[in-house]
Amino acid sequence: MTGARVPRLSWPDRFAALGAGFGPRARGFLWRPEPRFPGSVVAGRQLMAGNFRFGGALLDAPGQSPWALSAPNEAFSDALHGFEWLGDLAALPKAEGRATAQAWVLDWARRYGRGRGPGWTPDLTGRRQIRWITHALFLLNGMERAESRAFHRTLGRQASFLLTRWTHATPGLARFEALAGLIYSSAALMGMERQLDPALDALARECAREIDAEGGIATRNPEDLLEVFILLTWIAQLLAETGRAPDPAVDSAILRIAPTLRSLRHADGSLVRAHGGGRGAPGRLVAALVQSGVRPTQVKGLAMGFARLAQGRVTVIADAAPPMLGPRSTTAHAGTLSFELTSAEDPVIVNCGSGARFEPEWRLVGRATDSHSTLGLQGHASSRFGPGSTGLDDQRPPLSEGPTEVLVQEQATEAGQGVTMSHDGWRRSHGLTHLRNLALEDQGTLLRGEDALAAFTPADRAVLDTVYRRLPSDTGLRYALRFHLHPDVTAAIDMGGTAVSLTLKSGETWVFRHSGNGELALKPSVYFDSRRLRPRATKQIVLSARMKGYGTVVGWSLARPIAFLPAGRLGAARRD
Repeated sequence: MTGARVPRLSWPDRFAALGAGFGPRARGFLWRPEPRFPGSVVAGRQLMAGNFRFGGALLDAPGQSPWALSAPNEAFSDALHGFEWLGDLAALPKAEGRATAQAWVLDWARRYGRGRGPGWTPDLTGRRQIRWITHALFLLNGMERAESRAFHRTLGRQASFLLTRWTHATPGLARFEALAGLIYSSAALMGMERQLDPALDALARECAREIDAEGGIATRNPEDLLEVFILLTWIAQLLAETGRAPDPAVDSAILRIAPTLRSLRHADGSLVRAHGGGRGAPGRLVAALVQSGVRPTQVKGLAMGFARLAQGRVTVIADAAPPMLGPRSTTAHAGTLSFELTSAEDPVIVNCGSGARFEPEWRLVGRATDSHSTLGLQGHASSRFGPGSTGLDDQRPPLSEGPTEVLVQEQATEAGQGVTMSHDGWRRSHGLTHLRNLALEDQGTLLRGEDALAAFTPADRAVLDTVYRRLPSDTGLRYALRFHLHPDVTAAIDMGGTAVSLTLKSGETWVFRHSGNGELALKPSVYFDSRRLRPRATKQIVLSARMKGYGTVVGWSLARPIAFLPAGRLGAARRD
């Protein structure tokens, strides 16, 4: 196969891309904004050497144009055609990457610039347009006149395409990317000026529709929320730099989102990994919050449906709201009441994360209940996948059924902070409600937990009785608590099989214990890291038991003995 594989390109997008050449033409630049985030010199040198590392895959093709490669997966193709890597080539000292960047941009324009081939989706076009505009000075320096004309011609076609197709982008991050590309085009390109006010009006409507009063988005994907926030801060800065009045809708959305992102941030600065989102690129969240200029605050209560406990240098973030259901929930996870724990710079308890950037079979694995640090019934997820309705593939089914009622009560005690949660994801199928209590105490050195399953009403008990009758005689209903560990954590069964000792990368030691009701084991697990080529092997603590009556309770704790604190860590925790 020659050339990158075409990802999810619809016929309307194809026709619009071909027809965009008859729209307004870009005659030059009114203004050239600077890139907002610096690229990576290391990544730039890898590209120069022909190492194309995108979407969980690596292709080694020295001396080749990236457009001559066969993309191994859709994420790889999207990363190529989104052109975020331009910043990495621009980051190389003494403009070492300019000639390569120019050659690859012009090659893209020759192959695809007339509206043919991959990359012509509204979100990718918006992403690419922003990168081309912000790196225009870098790219145009030294270009021949004919090459410069081709560059401007393609910018104009992309702007015209966005003008007609942004409304067809998937609501959420994809539509914000398309609109941001249109706004950048309208503010920077001669011939597109009249589109700026309508594009800003459209953005205001999207902000009102997609960003709720508490600064969250419907998908509850923290990393997507960060990317939306970044786009909005860029637009606010663009308006300020071009002398335009601030846009109230954009500024209001930024003010709502910033506290939510701070509440979704662990002690190490990373985001909680949930509903298709990852930790975020190192430093990206902090830089975005600083650039926004919003005074540091956090949400009181839940932030986008997540509960946050923080004591000392330890954070616990739990998924305390129903997942998104329906056609747009193709990245939602069945991880209700799961949690992650980070101690200073060390992630300890994690969710497996999103497998979307790896082989197709990993996509569903990452979304399953058993891939989250929560309780699961054997063979039954807390949310169920329905038949695919997007026309993409069988690996992206939406969630069609799941918890509809998630109750949360937060408490503050003399010893620390706590949260009590419950969800009804198994009530219809089993008559059961899952209850979880988490308490972070003693300056973050102790996390106490309690998980329960209960059939509360006569109707619930009748449903559970029916389930029991289908099981082999007197075996009970098998369930398990799972605590997935970060790959940098070293775990070992201790104290005669009654505890698990955890040694972190920093040298800290934590000890997991339980109330004695259940079988304790260490089992294999995986950790999906988008910066790696393959899922990382790790372990999980599994506490399994059987339920035979109308209710069961398991208590457990995760403690960090003071004696195991590395030198200086306790003092640092006190100072903070």
